[in-house]
Amino acid sequence: MPRAEKGQRFGGRVKGTPNKFTKELKNMILGALEDVGGQAYLAEQAKKNPTAFMALVGKILPKDINANVNVMDSLADRIREARERVGR
Repeated sequence: MPRAEKGQRFGGRVKGTPNKFTKELKNMILGALEDVGGQAYLAEQAKKNPTAFMALVGKILPKDINANVNVMDSLADRIREARERVGR
């Protein structure tokens, strides 16, 4: 059998492909949610159990948000506007 070079893979799932168990479990959970009322049930739970509901929301939101915010331009604009108001 040939020896694999570092970083070389043989067999297994393609990177990013969920395993069969995870896919089946997700389908079961979605089926159960549909059985108890779907979106209406989730809205009811949000009111009855807001802490648990927000934990669920936190699990599905992206972990990283790529935001390019230029605070200095905004700050400079505000300072310029303020100076114009006071007559400087």
